[in-house]
Amino acid sequence: MSDIIHLLSDAIANQIAAGEVIQRPSSVLKELVENAVDADAKMIRIRIKQAGRSLIQVIDNGNGMSETDARMAFERHATSKIKSADDLFAIRTMGFRGEALASIVAVAQVELKTRRMQDEMGTYLSLSASQLEKQEAVATNVGSVFSVKNLFFNIPARRKFLKSNETELKNILTEFQRIVLVNPEIGFELAHNDTVIYHLPPSGLRQRIVNVFGKSLNRFLLPLQVETSLVKLSGFVGTPVSSKKRGAQQFFFVNGRFMKHAYFHKAVTTAFEPFIPTGDVPNYFIYMEVDPATIDVNIHPTKTEIKFENEQAIWQILLAAVKESIGKSGAVPGLDFEQERMIDIPAYHQGAHPATPPQVTINKDYNPFSVTRSGYDRGASSHWEQFFEKQKPDNSLSQDAAQAFDSAEDPQQRLMDCDLQAVQYKNKYLIALLKSGLFLIDQRRAHIRVLFDEYAEKIKNRQSISQQLLFPEIVSFTPQEAIILPFLLEDFAAMGFDLSNLGNNSYSINGAPAGLENVEMADFLKDMVSKAMETGCEIKEEMTEATILSLAKKVAIPYGKPLSTEEINRLTASLFASASPNYTPDGKVIIVVINDEEMEKRFLKS
Repeated sequence: MSDIIHLLSDAIANQIAAGEVIQRPSSVLKELVENAVDADAKMIRIRIKQAGRSLIQVIDNGNGMSETDARMAFERHATSKIKSADDLFAIRTMGFRGEALASIVAVAQVELKTRRMQDEMGTYLSLSASQLEKQEAVATNVGSVFSVKNLFFNIPARRKFLKSNETELKNILTEFQRIVLVNPEIGFELAHNDTVIYHLPPSGLRQRIVNVFGKSLNRFLLPLQVETSLVKLSGFVGTPVSSKKRGAQQFFFVNGRFMKHAYFHKAVTTAFEPFIPTGDVPNYFIYMEVDPATIDVNIHPTKTEIKFENEQAIWQILLAAVKESIGKSGAVPGLDFEQERMIDIPAYHQGAHPATPPQVTINKDYNPFSVTRSGYDRGASSHWEQFFEKQKPDNSLSQDAAQAFDSAEDPQQRLMDCDLQAVQYKNKYLIALLKSGLFLIDQRRAHIRVLFDEYAEKIKNRQSISQQLLFPEIVSFTPQEAIILPFLLEDFAAMGFDLSNLGNNSYSINGAPAGLENVEMADFLKDMVSKAMETGCEIKEEMTEATILSLAKKVAIPYGKPLSTEEINRLTASLFASASPNYTPDGKVIIVVINDEEMEKRFLKS
């Protein structure tokens, strides 16, 4: 019997490694740019085409490579950073496993031009699917130019499962931001389809954050600086007022590497809890320096999840540091214990105001089982009789209609068929009395449902009611938001927004949908764009639904608003005309039915 175990070929082994390292175009960008950073580049230019499907090019002015090193760089487990096992516990640079370039060249066509300062001529390599096709001397600048073309050309199944260009570009920008935020001393430029998205000159950290996310963030950044024997913390946190429901900028870095850490994130949010509304999340850009021997960066293939040896102690340090940053800034009001505050307390003088003991009055004639009651009880009874009288259906309701209402299987159809009157309770709920129970309706959620259906219908039919603004507002978007915006402009126009492109990622808001007169238009538009970005932008319909829902929630009546009888009737009629009256578009319950049987059970239990 012949042997059945054999070694994989290098080409197949590289493709398997690529499955872990190269998941999408953003993975290629990450590996190439991190290599350029490790090569001491001072300026890195990135060119992307078709969201990385056809081209990812990284140009740097770093150290470059010799002819031999250029060829060796594409071999598996080739690295300049590890010479012994001990080196694994002292890694402070980025890529070090030696699989990135071998994995990239296994699933793409790659060209490399590189030259060192001391060499007169550089080296040109052309590789495809792990095979070297060409190598020759070439005249080129000091540094390296990596060009990755036709990603996954030899693995159609992998290429098929790439997301839309908008989603893949969003992932590329996310990786780009993570790298540039930890290397502010390096200049970066990113262009997509020959349009420059980012041009970031070398700068300090605060200026780099502002250059990436917009000038409006600058005044909301609070410095954070703490040094202990376990960890050194630096960076910025946002002021409590800059917190938001979605789209907050949240970044952790350790030893110059981006990381995700839910435990440390909880420390930051815990520090902010007393100062921000429930559901809001803060901005933060936090940099940690620790002994490399106390962390493990290899617990996840992408090295974004990192295990710390002293997590609990660092958690406490981080919590205290964020609290201190918020407190020192004066971003929240403090208590002044030094200033004397006089509280007027009336002095007690014996005999001046004799105390009168409370008197208890008992009605000896009260009989709870008597049909005839005293005047006091009759008044109370009369009050409740009047209350229930108001809840009764209109007397014009015929006997046949009432019977049909009570026997209908669909409770929503009951209200529609019988035209019952609802009343408002605590300016939050609507209550309708049925012959067999009660309807409870959340008035705000009901309005959200109605508005969502209304806006969706307008967009479908390309109808809009726009009110021109007397003083147009200017809204500025980040480069990442500006990329998504063109896919939303058509729907914004259908909703009633009149926008003019001013260039440089800024727009003028000339008109807005009716009902948004008292809303901050710029913040609202940015919120809708952030919500659309959260959907992944893979399906245009999903983005449209997200923006419509944001608009509906903004315009819907707030809790606590009293409604007139006419408004209540109009709202309930519109709700039950909806195809989905029971739930809001995001799945929250609108209607609760309490039948007689359930009420009887509750009283029997008591």
